[in-house]
Amino acid sequence: MSVLDRYAFSRRRLLTVFGGAAVTALSIPLESGKALAQAVFRTYPFQLGVASGDPSPDGFVIWTRLAPEPFEIGYGMPMAPVAVEWEVADAPNMRNIVAKGAMIAPPELGHSVHVEVGGLQPNRDYWYRFTAGKERSLIGRARTTPAPGAAIDRVRFAVSGCQDYQQGYYTAYRRLAEENPDFVFCYGDYIYEGRGNRVWNSAEGPRENVRQHFGGEIYSLDDYRRRYAQYKMDTDLQAAHAAAPWFGVWDDHEIDNNWVADHDQDDTDPRLFNLRRQAAVQAYYENMPLRASSFPTGTSLQIYRRAGYGQLLGLNLLDTRQFRTPQPCEGRYPAACAGLDEPKAEVIGAAQEKWLMDGLTGSKTTWNVIAQQVMMMDLDRDAAPGGQVNPDSWAGYRIPRARLLKKIRDARVTNLLVLTGDEHQNFAGDLYVEGAKREAAPIASEFVTTSISSGGDGVDQRPDMAKIQAANPMLKFNNSQRGYAICDVTPKAFVTEFKVLDAVTRRDGKLSTRAKWALEAGKPGIVQA
Repeated sequence: MSVLDRYAFSRRRLLTVFGGAAVTALSIPLESGKALAQAVFRTYPFQLGVASGDPSPDGFVIWTRLAPEPFEIGYGMPMAPVAVEWEVADAPNMRNIVAKGAMIAPPELGHSVHVEVGGLQPNRDYWYRFTAGKERSLIGRARTTPAPGAAIDRVRFAVSGCQDYQQGYYTAYRRLAEENPDFVFCYGDYIYEGRGNRVWNSAEGPRENVRQHFGGEIYSLDDYRRRYAQYKMDTDLQAAHAAAPWFGVWDDHEIDNNWVADHDQDDTDPRLFNLRRQAAVQAYYENMPLRASSFPTGTSLQIYRRAGYGQLLGLNLLDTRQFRTPQPCEGRYPAACAGLDEPKAEVIGAAQEKWLMDGLTGSKTTWNVIAQQVMMMDLDRDAAPGGQVNPDSWAGYRIPRARLLKKIRDARVTNLLVLTGDEHQNFAGDLYVEGAKREAAPIASEFVTTSISSGGDGVDQRPDMAKIQAANPMLKFNNSQRGYAICDVTPKAFVTEFKVLDAVTRRDGKLSTRAKWALEAGKPGIVQA
């Protein structure tokens, strides 16, 4: 059943508003007869850039959102559908158009457009752009995935996330764009929900933000739209979106810090919190290059999904927020309490866990990747007898964590990597059912990628983290600077290169490779590359 069927649109409305064969149900052809606003703009309507995402062997999503005045009421657009044309070409000069169409940007979706382009060739680059009236967007690059089962020699992709606008510039995204990756995995915290502040309290004491959020903490749909607009107006972020297709998942700050299911950290009445969730979920969909299969239903949005890169790589994207039970130990950090062993606790829920295991056990790819939000290593965070953990990670949910790792071990899933974010630090280590009682061989390995900007400049390694690393033998590497990761995958090895900046509080931060760690095919446990 399609997303529109679930919304119970009438047949007449489907034909009149959502018809058309070249694009998805949410693409509205001009010949439908629906009245369209005249596309004449006082200011440039493509200020939020363009993006592509969720690629497949024959296509991808291309996205833009019309917002000539992003911070004004109505963001400078009439409350009426507006015509948008799109083109896809096989070269950056856009001379040979291989697919094109016309659709509308509806006011109900913040005048965003999500075109699911199909009929293209696998494993190759394409370029795209949009036109509204006499205005034309910048050109973006997308890339299709290889055909299922195809033998390929290499996939090279980037990992990024945690991009607090206030705490640093997005220089890392400009450098990431220059890497020309096959795709970008964004693990979440694309926006932050807090109010604009001049000062923030860092681990090193008070720090002045380099720039400030527009307005107060965000609650309404208009609030969230403006916050996305502020982030997307950053040209370094626009460059990263225009450079490659993204696979995106959310974490907590897209809605509210540390939220899970219908609970927030302030114990707000779930009925009220769900009103906020519904606004945030819609805004997330409006502003990300997602397929119609992720169209929001109330407070819910389909985030977990799967993609493949021939025989080489299988990508399993998780949702560790919508189906999680409340944090144990009242969310204290670090934490040790009886709630860590709650037998009914969940992180991804039974249905998603089955979906994940079905995908892993049925996989025929050399490498299996779990791409998700919060750390799976059960680090002892106080480096003292007794042990304390981060309750907003898998370590705070011992029963579902052990259950999943045991299933992976017993199913003999090989060459398994977990890609994570959230921590605002780089980590590389191995996964065991219990890290303090390591088995003969690790079940999988985990690479945690640091933030783009959250946390400010950072340091090579915090003193407290040096102690934690010494107390956790499964943790092989830790670094506390900002940046991103590049994963270079071949049939022989999965190599992760941690790229860091010496500063993000100025725009000219210098990029360097801090470390490379690898998992060799058929050999459990990471090694330094």
